[in-house]
Amino acid sequence: MKAIQFIGKGEAVLAELPVRETVPEGHALIRVRASGLCHTDIDVLHARYGPGGFPVIPGHEYAGEIVALGSGTSGFAVGNRVVVDPNLPCGVCISCRRGLSNLCSDLKAYGVTHDGGFGEYSVVRCDQLHDIGDMPFEAAALAEPLACALNGLGAAGIGPGERPPERAVIFGAGPIGLLLGLSLKARGAGSVTMADVNESRLAFASSLGLETAVSGSGALSSQRHVFDFVADATGVPAVVENMIDLVADGGTALLFGVCPPSATVSIHPFEVFRRQLKIVGSHSLNRNIPEALDILSADDGSIARLVSHKLPLEDMLPFFLAKPSDPATMKVQFVSV
Repeated sequence: MKAIQFIGKGEAVLAELPVRETVPEGHALIRVRASGLCHTDIDVLHARYGPGGFPVIPGHEYAGEIVALGSGTSGFAVGNRVVVDPNLPCGVCISCRRGLSNLCSDLKAYGVTHDGGFGEYSVVRCDQLHDIGDMPFEAAALAEPLACALNGLGAAGIGPGERPPERAVIFGAGPIGLLLGLSLKARGAGSVTMADVNESRLAFASSLGLETAVSGSGALSSQRHVFDFVADATGVPAVVENMIDLVADGGTALLFGVCPPSATVSIHPFEVFRRQLKIVGSHSLNRNIPEALDILSADDGSIARLVSHKLPLEDMLPFFLAKPSDPATMKVQFVSV
């Protein structure tokens, strides 16, 4: 089979690899039909996400169809259309026992430590699979990043059945920021504003029914203490620092973007105390693929529009090796027909 393979730090190739002849017990062989590129894949390539498990096939946002099953499996059959939950927690550490499997002290993942979705086939544990029915594979492959967004909202106290914010602003109108915004709309938020400096991204956000503002503008900066939910999806420390002033009394700030590990920001603790602010973080997804699939099933097609590129595997390699320069690039997927 053809596959993108990371053979060493900073080294990505299009390889021809054998398909596993015997499927292990409790596993399924998946023909990958759609696999999305995430910034985490680039971090894996450069060994910035864990110690680096080279050689490895990247890709943790993928869906496909089962073509073979190992022994000891139940609940699935050849031909089933499925999406993968990539996280492989140990199940026994303190975080796992607290229900925070995404914070597992020995977390593994398909596409990071185990071969993932940027190959024509992938071997996956059946307990990591979720049936997608007749949902398009490209839409189902968005379940993983959407689940990450939903985990962030849950950390901020905006989970299922909890009161949505009346006014929200999200910095960064890229794919993950837009998933946060569209998730908030799906949860019933009053108004959701996407803030960015790029006009084309703001225009795209507006076409999805989201309000927009220019990040750093006077019009936005003047709205001090107005938004009961503010989130960063840029990973830019200056954005994180400045957004705290926009949070309303009793409101929440979500640090969702990935800032550099050594970065610091200045926050006034008296403000946090006096105005009873909540500052929360979020990492990855936490067993909420089913919730993401529910939202995708009810979506009007807006979320699926985040996929800007559907490419054969042969055309994916440049996206691993160079940062896209076109701001209109949103979610890039390997799609097999």
